[in-house]
Amino acid sequence: MQLTRKAAPRQLISLVPMIDVMLILLVFFMVTSTYLNLDMVPVVDRAEQPASQASGSGTTILVRIGADGAPYVRGRAQTPEGLADLVRLGLAENPLMSVVLLPSSRATTQALVGTMDTLTTAGATRLRLMRLEGQP
Repeated sequence: MQLTRKAAPRQLISLVPMIDVMLILLVFFMVTSTYLNLDMVPVVDRAEQPASQASGSGTTILVRIGADGAPYVRGRAQTPEGLADLVRLGLAENPLMSVVLLPSSRATTQALVGTMDTLTTAGATRLRLMRLEGQP
């Protein structure tokens, strides 16, 4: 006579404890994390420009980024080297000069970042983005 043991029933793996731990971790990281300041890149509307900048007193350079990604200053296309030279000359005359960027709605983000990199490499520290919104 042979006696056989019954096989032990398989333990079911429950996901409930894992979900509890994940929710606790989620709450912990949400409470303890710091969030980025979304105002890191200042954006100005045309209506918010000070009168000294709007009058063209020479303290601000407006750089427009066209749909082709090229920077334009006073309606003339600039190479990155030419733009850097223009900013260096402006900063030599006025160290507090600011640069306002006006990207086209069809300009790529890479063109905007490349232009900002060119401007900061040239020494510009007062950069602002300008957005134009249609009137309702």
